Parts: sequence; C-alpha cells; structure tokens
Amino acid sequence: MRSASAISWIVVAAVLAMPASVISFRADAQSEFMRGNRMPYDAFDRLPTTDLEIASSTIHVGFAPGDTALPREKILDWIRRSARAVATYYGRFPVSSLRLLLVPVEGARIRGGTTWGYRGAAIRIPFGRESTEDVLRRDWVMVHEMVHTALPDMDDRYAWLSEGLAVYIEPIARVQAGDLAAAEIWQAMMRDMPKGLPQTGDQGLDNTDTWGRKYWGGAMFCLLADIEIRKRTNNRLGLQDAMRGVIAAGGNHEKDWSIDRVLSTADKAVGVDVLTKLHNEMGPKPVTPDFAALWYDLGLKPQGESLAFDDTAPLAAIRKAITEPRAK
Repeated sequence: MRSASAISWIVVAAVLAMPASVISFRADAQSEFMRGNRMPYDAFDRLPTTDLEIASSTIHVGFAPGDTALPREKILDWIRRSARAVATYYGRFPVSSLRLLLVPVEGARIRGGTTWGYRGAAIRIPFGRESTEDVLRRDWVMVHEMVHTALPDMDDRYAWLSEGLAVYIEPIARVQAGDLAAAEIWQAMMRDMPKGLPQTGDQGLDNTDTWGRKYWGGAMFCLLADIEIRKRTNNRLGLQDAMRGVIAAGGNHEKDWSIDRVLSTADKAVGVDVLTKLHNEMGPKPVTPDFAALWYDLGLKPQGESLAFDDTAPLAAIRKAITEPRAK
C-alpha cells in the first residue's frame, strides 16, 4: 500500500502532466458554477440533467464538470432518499419543479448548500468528490436545503425562521421516513438546542443576527411552537400541520411573503394562534425557556452516552407524536 505522501505526489505529478488548456477549462467550468452568491441559472440550464420524479414533483439534477468517487446512481439515490423524507413531512414535495446543482469540490464531505427561488426553486450543493456512501447516508445538508423550498422568501431579519425550521424539521423528517432513530435526534436536541439561548445584549430573534440565534434560536422557536400547538389541540395537530397549511395556501420559496402572512397562514391551518403569539414574545425580546424542565416533561433521560425515554412523563405522548409519520 502506498503511503499518503506518495499518493499526494502522484496526484500532484498527474496534475502537472495535464495540458494547461485542460486545467484552465476545469477551473473556468468550476468557477462558472461557484462564482458569487446567486444561483447560476443560465449555466445550469446548459447542463444535461437527470430528472427524478418524487411525489408528483420533478427534481432536475445537474452535475457541474468534475469527477466523483461514487457512481452517479448512488448520488441520485441519496437525492431520492432526501426528497422522500421532505415529502413525508410535508405530505408532498414543496415545489413542483426544482433545479438541483451538484458541484464536485475537493474533500470527502458535503460542503453546505444554498437555496434560491427568484427564478424558480433551485439548490446548489458543493459535493466532496471523495464522498462515500456512508457520508451520504449520514448527510443532513440535502434535506435541510430542501426544507427551505417550503417556506416563502422573507426579509433577511427573519432568516432565523427559515434556518430554524430547516434545523428543526430536517431530523424529524428523516425519522418519519425511517432514516434516523428518534432517540438520536432527541439526544442531539438536548445537546445543541442551548446554543440558541439569548446571550448578553440579545434583542430578540428579529434583531439578533448571530449564528446561534439564527439557527438554534430559530429551532428553539419551532420546538416550543410544536409543543404548544399540540397542547392546545389535544395532540391532534402540530407544527407539521401548520407548515403543510402554508404550502396548501400556495406558499413556497418561489413566493415573497411577509412573516405575518406566513405565521397567520400556519396558525389558520391548525386553528390556534400559537405561532403569531410566540413571535410576538420571542421576536422583539430575549426569551429563555427552562430546558431542564422541558426535557424532563418530554421524558428524556440521559444515561451515559445514550438516551432513554420515560413514557410516563407529562409530555411523552407529544414527544412520540412529533416523530411519528403523518398520513397525507
């Protein structure tokens, strides 16, 4: 077996042996798809695409120039699996048509993603060319970005709702689709949700643009809303039903809505004004929930590095309902 350093020198030698025109072509092609912070719609539309039919929607998958260690079919399986998880949560895929651009980059992981809607729903994913099947099996990025397609575009100050929904819904959708265990995501919530708590100087979710508040503060809002909706509807309905209501009313990432319209539409779908009231509380000022009490009421019992469930806890039925698949 060659050493890592020997392999590195072989790779370098191979690159140096390439004609300058080939190297230049690849660099130019790559930059065309990664340049700037806007979706390269025109460049994408010149690519050959593979169309995937998921829940009556079409995902147009385009690969930017570049090799990948995995065969295309394995990558397409990952996309199908992710899309089905999102369709499971929402009862349908959020948009009828999606452009999905994969750009091979160095490395062996999924390097984040970005979602747009101004010329039709589109996602760009920098895809580590050495990614393995195990990397794709554990990936959360694709589902996270697809969840973004379900929410209308809003003013930047409300990015916490967009990111919070994606952080909160992504693992739940994967549990409902059978791709994750419920204990795994509740353990992760207990570990990570405190990252969203307000810090000194916080001015509420609408006015505090920090990483923790945008992602985990938004997820905290979603968790509290989900629980409260279920309390007020005798556990018949939850945040899942509220967000399905937004899609049913014609809302998705291709539309521009105000946050008031998003939240009132979601509230109407479940018949209680939880989201609007919670935004009135958490949007303009910091709110610090008692997580220790909440985890206890949900029946979450850490046991070393694992997690046990107490099904006699006050909110155990709500905890179970959050991750159970819902009928369409």
